[in-house]
Amino acid sequence: MPTQFEFLFSSDNMTTPALLPLSGRRIPTLSPGASSFPHHRATLRLSEKFILLLILSAFITLCFGAFFFLPDNSKHKPLVFFALGDSYIPPPPSLQRMEEEESLRDKIRADHERALQEAKEKLRKSREELQAEIQTEKSKVVEDLKKKDTGPKPLPPVPMPQVVGVSDGEPPEPDVKEKRDKIREMMKHAWDSYRQYGWGHNELKPLAKKGHSTNIFGNSQMGATIVDALDTLYIMGLHEEFKDGQEWIEQNLDFGVNAEVSVFEVNIRFIGGLLAAYYLSGQEVFKLKAVQLAEKLLPAFNTPTGIPWAMVNLKSGVGRNWGWASAGSSILAEFGTLHMEFVHLTYLTGNPAYYQKVMHIRKLLAKMDRPNGLYPNYLNPRTGRWGQHHTSVGGLGDSFYEYLLKAWLMSDKTDTEARKTYDDAIEAIERHLIRKSNGGLTFIGEWKNGHLERKMGHLTCFAGGMFALGADGSPDDKAGHYLQLGAEIAHTCHESYDRTVLKLGPEAFKFDSGLEAVAVRQNEKYYILRPEVIETYWYMWRFTHDPKYRQWGWEAAQAIDKYCRVSGGFSGVKDVYSSNPTYDDVQQSFFLAETLKYLYLLFSSDNLIPLENWVFNTEAHPLPVLHLGNITLPGSEPAQR
Repeated sequence: MPTQFEFLFSSDNMTTPALLPLSGRRIPTLSPGASSFPHHRATLRLSEKFILLLILSAFITLCFGAFFFLPDNSKHKPLVFFALGDSYIPPPPSLQRMEEEESLRDKIRADHERALQEAKEKLRKSREELQAEIQTEKSKVVEDLKKKDTGPKPLPPVPMPQVVGVSDGEPPEPDVKEKRDKIREMMKHAWDSYRQYGWGHNELKPLAKKGHSTNIFGNSQMGATIVDALDTLYIMGLHEEFKDGQEWIEQNLDFGVNAEVSVFEVNIRFIGGLLAAYYLSGQEVFKLKAVQLAEKLLPAFNTPTGIPWAMVNLKSGVGRNWGWASAGSSILAEFGTLHMEFVHLTYLTGNPAYYQKVMHIRKLLAKMDRPNGLYPNYLNPRTGRWGQHHTSVGGLGDSFYEYLLKAWLMSDKTDTEARKTYDDAIEAIERHLIRKSNGGLTFIGEWKNGHLERKMGHLTCFAGGMFALGADGSPDDKAGHYLQLGAEIAHTCHESYDRTVLKLGPEAFKFDSGLEAVAVRQNEKYYILRPEVIETYWYMWRFTHDPKYRQWGWEAAQAIDKYCRVSGGFSGVKDVYSSNPTYDDVQQSFFLAETLKYLYLLFSSDNLIPLENWVFNTEAHPLPVLHLGNITLPGSEPAQR
């Protein structure tokens, strides 16, 4: 579930004034065949002569320095050895040092003379000979680097977690099967369009029919859609398409690029996607690539507090935070959404660093004061202090709470510390953020500096599914209460869809001034193929089997196919209240990773990806429950039930 800001960096066609400052970063590009360095051949010839003259002058300077500034050996007395019978008395230590110094001076003189001779020989050579030598040296350096880069070290063998329910799931009802087949066809259209027009790019512009990228992935082509979509392809049985994606990853996915990426987005989409593809298919390449990328993210944790930077350069390891974040802070939903993937990385590699990094974050947060029991969205990684007191279960906060619950589930319910932290957080959220509107709709507002803003974001709609997922195991026999709360949130979010012209939900909607579940501002009326409402429908279906959730999901699927489908894929729309909306011309990678996956599972039987064995990360990538038993993760304490 990407944060609300990942849209801000991807909407090239959005012209909303409130969003422009966050999407203004652009990297200038050159037209094909153009060069930013004119006259480079003349520069090359001058550079060669200049370099040779520098070399010659350097050697001459060194030679003169050696002769004029080194001590004169004539001033030293000769070394003397004294004989006594058949034994030799060693010379005094001072004489030994003098001998060593003279030997060193002789070596320096010889080196200088040899270097001077080599420089003279270089000057006698033609330009062609010099170029050939330079090329030879370059080739030698490349070969040496290849020898050093022997590839990733083999990972230690670990028991494969129980992997069940990764295929089929065909529903017995013919009408449900027909709907599921339609979702599969939509996935094939989205994938085939990307394959034809945007292959290798991070995302697709379906109207322009070309590749698209955003700042969250840096300035490189990392094939985000390929990695994000792999497990959906596998679950849907689209194995030829899955094979195409695997081949691209094997041959082209490179993390040694000079690109500044979002630690959060790369973790949930790339590491999560690669790990899920590995567990589903058993193909080792996905595990190896996930580990290679994870190693590139570790420098982001090099802060005074251990709270990671929001961004890190994959090549240099230099990190920084978003310029718009409160007082240079890191964001709760970003540094709090690493636990699932990092625990699996430690499990697969035996490297305790991943587990220790995320547990350090948890321990640091446990020691901090929380206003009204709520977690503010901003934390300064230098000082360890909260930034602006803004709490949200939507953008900036959402998946932090989700990962507390899922850490407990993924540990086979042994991580009781995570469960207790989740329960305490949800209790504070219920007390301060959850309200009923005048029209009887339950909503989750946002806490800003002691004031409740009666607005709910599309991202917040995931919480209905979270409450249902966490109902079993709730304290004080509140399982029924939280299942009901999940149903009420699902109803509210369905209303936000049903009260639009397109039957698609806006980015945010308010509950005041007589308006309920309706967007007020123009810059909140867009729909960018988001999955959170459908995600909640699916969880509610799994736990209740109430047919209305399949009905609501089908309404959303039909609206997406009618209003977002174009010949080159699927696009977001700018105004869900307009009968003739304009497109934003972006096919988000999470549309294939999440929206279509949740729709497909909604119309499948429960034995496909059963929740007893799998836990979805916040990008809908399923990771298996770790039934560790007596196995202890490296760097951890033995689990206590």
